[in-house]
Amino acid sequence: MTPVTLTPHQPVVAGSMAAGSVRYYAAAVCAGKVLIDDGERHLPLRHSHHRYAICGPNGVQQLTVPLVGETNAMPVAMRDVRISEHCKWRHLHWGALFSAYGRSPYFDYVAADLEPIIMGNQKFLLDFNEQLQQLIIDFMDLPVTFGHYVPDAANGILDLRGKICGKRPDTLPITDLRYYQVWEHRHGFIPGLSILDLLMNAGREGILTLMAMTE
Repeated sequence: MTPVTLTPHQPVVAGSMAAGSVRYYAAAVCAGKVLIDDGERHLPLRHSHHRYAICGPNGVQQLTVPLVGETNAMPVAMRDVRISEHCKWRHLHWGALFSAYGRSPYFDYVAADLEPIIMGNQKFLLDFNEQLQQLIIDFMDLPVTFGHYVPDAANGILDLRGKICGKRPDTLPITDLRYYQVWEHRHGFIPGLSILDLLMNAGREGILTLMAMTE
């Protein structure tokens, strides 16, 4: 497999992620522009399109947005993937986020805007992901623009679909740098969590970590 090189200010195309990982956002900051492929199909089971990892008092927790229909190699385009409301998952997610980050430095700063998204009424996964994405960009003041991928205009764009935030660790030239984590005293530093972990623990200063990860 040819190693992937991240070049500053080179746009990338990527999948839509539910509160993507710190590594995903480090790549986004390096690129400056991310094009989301809303026509992506055959998304693998347990992919971060609808899952995100946080760390709470009991360690790492994977939060999953339940979907309508088969989730193994989703046969429909990303734009058509619908959210299921069974199991009261929104309440479970918000309770887990509160338990994990209620004591973090920036939870109160973010909570009033994050809760309406988690507890919202989005019908499609893409809408849920985009709302989280915009909140993260706004609160962390990230120099990143997101747009929609057009296959016929792909020249000069680095393709990261399936190469980051997958089931297996990626091989991208991104360094997992330590930052303050509210539960580090109990579990040690845990890399690769959702960007929400960095946001809750570092706030806008988290951009310095993201930038340094690709230097």
